[in-house]
Amino acid sequence: MSKTYLIFWTLTALCLVFTAWGLFGLWQQHLDPRRKALAQRLKTATTAGTVGPSEPGLKLRSRRLLSQWTWLEQWLQNWPTAHALDHFLQQTGLALTVAQTLTLAAMVLVLSFSLGASLGWPLALSWAVAALALLVLAAFLQYRRSQRMVQMGQALPDALDLIARSMQAGHAFTSALQVAAKDCAPPLSNELRAVFEEINFGVSTTQALQALSHRVASEDVQYFVVAVVIQSETGGNLAEVLKNTAQLIRERQKIAGVVRVLSAEGRISAVILSLLPFALAGAMSLLSPAFISKLWTDPMGLQLLYFSLVLMGIGILWMWKMIQIRV
Repeated sequence: MSKTYLIFWTLTALCLVFTAWGLFGLWQQHLDPRRKALAQRLKTATTAGTVGPSEPGLKLRSRRLLSQWTWLEQWLQNWPTAHALDHFLQQTGLALTVAQTLTLAAMVLVLSFSLGASLGWPLALSWAVAALALLVLAAFLQYRRSQRMVQMGQALPDALDLIARSMQAGHAFTSALQVAAKDCAPPLSNELRAVFEEINFGVSTTQALQALSHRVASEDVQYFVVAVVIQSETGGNLAEVLKNTAQLIRERQKIAGVVRVLSAEGRISAVILSLLPFALAGAMSLLSPAFISKLWTDPMGLQLLYFSLVLMGIGILWMWKMIQIRV
């Protein structure tokens, strides 16, 4: 029992340290007066700055910080996986850095393991619960990313029609982008505004659109980028190309909607079958703790529990792969 208490208080101390670190980082990022003054000065300098005509290929894309700490920033810059994680976080639309995400994951891991240790669970089971909590966090981030891409895909056809009509009315492509950025709903308006600002600062249209395709993990946006890039190389009526692209995207979305309706029963079944065992285990823990505790106090129960968790994980992955139909 003393060993369990030692592990519990050690993990609790680590949680408090990580919490204090996170709160200090939030204060430093959002409430520090010196940082606010510096951000205001940088904003003023960016607004007043111009790009000379002798620098047509100048790239003015902002570099995202991976951490607010200098030493950690230097270490993360040399870690290739950190850049991939930063790209993923950028696609979620959340104002999280790589360091903040790793700190949050560490806190979730420690809290989940502490919960298992305080309840007297075996070490392997506590680590399994902690890994499951990390998977839930990753699933939440993936859900935010997919929802953001869906919102952009739904708003893109109307934005392309607006760009095409603006060009037919006499606007250039860049000014048509600005018009669409003003009238569209976020997050698509933010991305179009970023493309317009890059082109306005001197980045070529092809580079700015390729950067948009890299930032946004949406096939519909990639269709738009490919159409504009090919038209810039081969020539033709860009307004007509954008109208045809918008019609193509609408047809794809209609087919995807039909597929989603037809697969709704399978998705609901997958959700119920995925959550039902854990819900029943939680209910039995409240109603009859002595009965279900045999799963982690008896050696045979532990073997059955580990074997069941592995089979459940395989079954959940199998079900979700079956109901994910690409259009």
